[in-house]
Amino acid sequence: MIGWLRGTPIERSPAGEVVLDVGGVGYRVSVPPSVLAVPVPVGGELALYVHTHVRDDAIVLYGFPTLDERDSFEALLGAHGVGPSLALAIVSSLSPRELARAVMTDDLGILCAVPGVGRKTAARLVLDLRSKLALPDGPDVDLPEAVEGRQARSEVRAALAELGYGPDEIRRALETAPEDLHVEDMLRAALRELAGAR
Repeated sequence: MIGWLRGTPIERSPAGEVVLDVGGVGYRVSVPPSVLAVPVPVGGELALYVHTHVRDDAIVLYGFPTLDERDSFEALLGAHGVGPSLALAIVSSLSPRELARAVMTDDLGILCAVPGVGRKTAARLVLDLRSKLALPDGPDVDLPEAVEGRQARSEVRAALAELGYGPDEIRRALETAPEDLHVEDMLRAALRELAGAR
């Protein structure tokens, strides 16, 4: 089973695949859009944590830039009714921290913002992932802060989606937003971040 690959990317597909030349062998790996968006210098290398998915008709490799993302993907695969395509869509839209926060705080809104996830699927995911994700449970967990900021983030996420921003843009814009901001302030901060990125 392949768990990690480092090689030279020789092909990138709009369909979400990269071909890595590892010692003269080309491995075709399905990756999140964030991997395709990062330019690699000519002759440079790309390292990916890999999940090897075995089906009746194929062996498919899924690659992630961090171990946390691969762990989230594998936890999602263990949830009821979640296949690789949906798991990859969720990992592409939500960082491991955002996914853990959504599960800890029952934030269905952030999960429903992912294409292909409806309210029933989101509710089932929250239940299934409680036992599958490595959620913090010690005294250092700042759960009240997460609960307090949950509604604001959900409202800002919905507002940005209404304005036409995609899941990746919204995730990046909210990544650095403090949890204690009010909705209006968080929306302003997100729009400033998005304006600077364009």
